[in-house]
Amino acid sequence: MKKIDFNLLAIFDAVMMEESIVGAAKRLSMTQPAVSNAVMRMRHAYDNPLFIKHGRGIKPTAFALNLWEKVHLPLNEIQSAIHTERLSPKLIKRRFRIALPDILVDLVWLPLRKIIEQQAPNVDLLAVPLRFKGRERILLDGKADLVISLARYLHRADRKTFINKPTFVCAMRNGHPLAKKRLDLKRFVAAEHLLVTSEGDDSSYIDELLNNKGLSRRVSLTVNHYAVVPNLIKNTDLITVIDKLAIASAVTAGQIITKVPPLDFEELPLCIAWHARHDNDKMLHWLKDQLVALITKVNAND
Repeated sequence: MKKIDFNLLAIFDAVMMEESIVGAAKRLSMTQPAVSNAVMRMRHAYDNPLFIKHGRGIKPTAFALNLWEKVHLPLNEIQSAIHTERLSPKLIKRRFRIALPDILVDLVWLPLRKIIEQQAPNVDLLAVPLRFKGRERILLDGKADLVISLARYLHRADRKTFINKPTFVCAMRNGHPLAKKRLDLKRFVAAEHLLVTSEGDDSSYIDELLNNKGLSRRVSLTVNHYAVVPNLIKNTDLITVIDKLAIASAVTAGQIITKVPPLDFEELPLCIAWHARHDNDKMLHWLKDQLVALITKVNAND
C-alpha cells in the first residue's frame, strides 16, 4: 500500500460522517470533483472500493468502517491540538446530523435555530428520523452525530448525558367514557389505543409491559409523528400513553385530560448521546450543551 496523504484521511473522515460526496464537499468547503478525486486516490491506495452506491447516497464497505474506527479519533485529536485556542462557534463551518423524535423537533428546533443564527451562523443542522429498529447502531455507523433518545434503546458503549425522565400520561378527550372513571388495568386494556410509531408496527414498550402480565390491548390506529396526536385524541374515543410534553398545549386548553397509566414503568431517562470518536470534538459538545439547556428549559416550563 502506498503512503496516504493526511489530507486524504481528513476527506475520507468527512465522507464517512456525511455519507455523501456532496455533503463532504460542503463540510470541507471543497468542490465535489476534488472530493471524488480524493476518494478515487484512496480506493487505489487501499485496493478497496470504500463506498458503494446506496439509494441516493453511498454506503461504506466493511473495510471503510474498520478504517474509520481507527482514524477518526486520532484525526479529532490532531485537530484539537492544532486549534488549542478557545472555541469560536462563529468561525466554524459544519453540518451536524441529529437523530431525535419529531416532538423535540417541534419544541426545540426553532429556539436552537435562533441560537445558531446568533452564535454559529455557518453551522447547518439536519434532523434525522429516529427509528426504533437499528437505533442502537446509529452512532456506531456514523448515521448521526448526536442522538436524543430514551437510554434503554441506545448502545451501552455510547457516551451519554442524561437530560430528564419523561412523564408518561394516558391522554383522552374531555368527554371520553373513561374521563370520569378510575382508570384501572381492566378498563385500560379494553379501550381503543392510538400508538405513535416510526416503523408502522402496532406494538411498543407498553405492549411489553402488558405481555409481562399476560395481557394485550387493541391498537386501532397508528401514526408516525406526534404532531397529529392532540387532534386525533380530542376528536375520537382513542386513548394513548404519551410523554406529557407532546400534548401540553391541548391539556392547557382543556381539550384533553390525562390520567396516570395503570402500569409499572421502569426508570426511562432521556439522554443525548454521541460516539466515543467525538469525545474531543469541541463544536459537537457545544451543540450538545445547547440542546441539553433547551430541553431542560422546556421541561421546566411544562
